[in-house]
Amino acid sequence: MISADTKPCIASKARLRYDRIANRYMLLFPEKGLVLNPTAAEIAKLCTGEHSVAAIVSQLASRYGKDATEIESEVMKFLTALSERGLLKEAD
Repeated sequence: MISADTKPCIASKARLRYDRIANRYMLLFPEKGLVLNPTAAEIAKLCTGEHSVAAIVSQLASRYGKDATEIESEVMKFLTALSERGLLKEAD
């Protein structure tokens, strides 16, 4: 379960890649891939295992000039969806 203290990182089977031709980020994993919208890409880029979910929310809130509570639920939904697909793990 993902909480504010969790330090998420992209699972080893997945890779965040920028497609220069399509000008977008994709999360690639065996035999599949997810096209990420700009906000999802920003979240995924912060999933390095160095930042807690709370820190990710804080960074995005300051970057976009929004209140952290507005952003937190969307970040949690996205991270939960990645986790359910096995594309996210908690840093050691």
